[in-house]
Amino acid sequence: MINYIAVLAAAVASMIIGGIWYGPLFGKMYIRAMGWENKSPAEKKAMQKGMLWSYLGQFIASLLTFYVLARFINATGELSVAGAMVVAAWGWLGFVVPMKFGDALWGGKKTIFWLGIFSSLVIFLTGAAILGYWH
Repeated sequence: MINYIAVLAAAVASMIIGGIWYGPLFGKMYIRAMGWENKSPAEKKAMQKGMLWSYLGQFIASLLTFYVLARFINATGELSVAGAMVVAAWGWLGFVVPMKFGDALWGGKKTIFWLGIFSSLVIFLTGAAILGYWH
């Protein structure tokens, strides 16, 4: 059975982690890697206008991610925190890393790849811990 409150909590946690990861921890590195440091004030303002929709879209994507992860955890029977985190780690390694690696091979930037895969790992493990705890 899916605990929808746990799915919601995991999605909220992922947004908080993403905000910290791409803010105070690695924000400057990410901005440089994306080539945004030289944007004009008008370009920056235009980017900020669309941020609400970007955050909303990311939150919906996070809800979907943790709903599916909860289903995977249930399907494996790994219902403890540790078991859920193992399922998440395998999902990260088998799905997230290869997809982001493919993006990097076909024109992506290495810095974006490394920031992305490790933020995803932290987010997956945290979400899995929440799902496992509240199962």
